[in-house]
Amino acid sequence: MNLNAYLEFSPEVEAAKAAGKPIVALESTIISHGMPYPQNVEMAKTVEQIIRDNGAVPATIAIMDGKYKIGLSEADLERLATEKNVAKVSRRDLAEIIATKRIGATTVATTMIGAAFAGIKFFVTGGIGGVHRGYEETMDVSADLEELAQTSVTVICAGAKSILDLPRTLEYLETKGVPVVGYKTDVLPAFFTGTSPYKLNTTADSVETIAAIVKTSDDLGLKGGVLVANPIPKEHELDADYIDSIIENAIAEAEVKGIVGKDITPFLLSKIVELTDGKSLKANIQLVYNNAKVGAQIATSYNSL
Repeated sequence: MNLNAYLEFSPEVEAAKAAGKPIVALESTIISHGMPYPQNVEMAKTVEQIIRDNGAVPATIAIMDGKYKIGLSEADLERLATEKNVAKVSRRDLAEIIATKRIGATTVATTMIGAAFAGIKFFVTGGIGGVHRGYEETMDVSADLEELAQTSVTVICAGAKSILDLPRTLEYLETKGVPVVGYKTDVLPAFFTGTSPYKLNTTADSVETIAAIVKTSDDLGLKGGVLVANPIPKEHELDADYIDSIIENAIAEAEVKGIVGKDITPFLLSKIVELTDGKSLKANIQLVYNNAKVGAQIATSYNSL
């Protein structure tokens, strides 16, 4: 298997790999499909700098010109943020987008795959996908969950996106044997809010403990990722009743318009931004910044083991 033909590293990431420095992967769907321009580029650059400030090297991942790009230039970020028809690439689309040399933004699943190809152990995102509401009728489950079950990359997030069916998402992860570690919390964070009614099995109060869990999982040869659930900081979270009612309204509108599949998440997130007058976007940006800080600290601690 000649992966090198499909991988292209930025000079910064290449130097970090050669020097054995901790590296943290970042997704690109949040840039192309998750936020408006120019906030998306500003957010991407700030997240990368937070990772550097906390002792690690950022590697934003995307599909460009027939390659898995591991680490993006400023020009790459602008292309992703502004070009029309950037594909949202999950596992099923990966070979097609690379073969046809289209520009593609990586989801949680394809960022994990790219990170694993590149030998990167840690990946920071906003929230993972999961089991969608109304699953019993649609069978709609994000490919992110299957990827967590089979690809050994640790994902740091603010829980699953709160537009999802959170208890079913947790059950699915448990069935697949994916450890969900709450960082300084014993419940699953609900993205825009730091708490939920859903208890977690594992809690860690330090990044060193999480790094040790990941290292032990590696040593045991356990397949699959570790999911670190890191709550949005209290000063940036939204009121639970307020955001829940907004989400219900957005989901109802999506049903009326017949929006399904991979279009549902971008639609709901943009509708929630509209209905909250931008408050949800500010919260989203802050939770990503917080995840970047914690993710870099875990990667740095792991590197010292």
